[in-house]
Amino acid sequence: MKAIEVTGRIDSQGNLVLDEPIQGSTYPHQVRVIVLIPEPAEAEEVDPDDTPVEEIKASLRRALQQAKAGQTRPLSELWDRIDAE
Repeated sequence: MKAIEVTGRIDSQGNLVLDEPIQGSTYPHQVRVIVLIPEPAEAEEVDPDDTPVEEIKASLRRALQQAKAGQTRPLSELWDRIDAE
């Protein structure tokens, strides 16, 4: 069996209308069609593990301001805090 991927739409009568004709040989026999319909935008679902971009930007701005003001901590102190967790 040979697979050909094309795009199209389903009209108001339920007919499949291809965006482009299938080029090449004619197919005198019946063909099988699998229609893949996209799900509603999964991007709308909020992943609780994802930090919003604006929150990340604000955190980076604060960190940059602290670094410019000399409000830094020794790296060894940061490692101690990581080990404690």
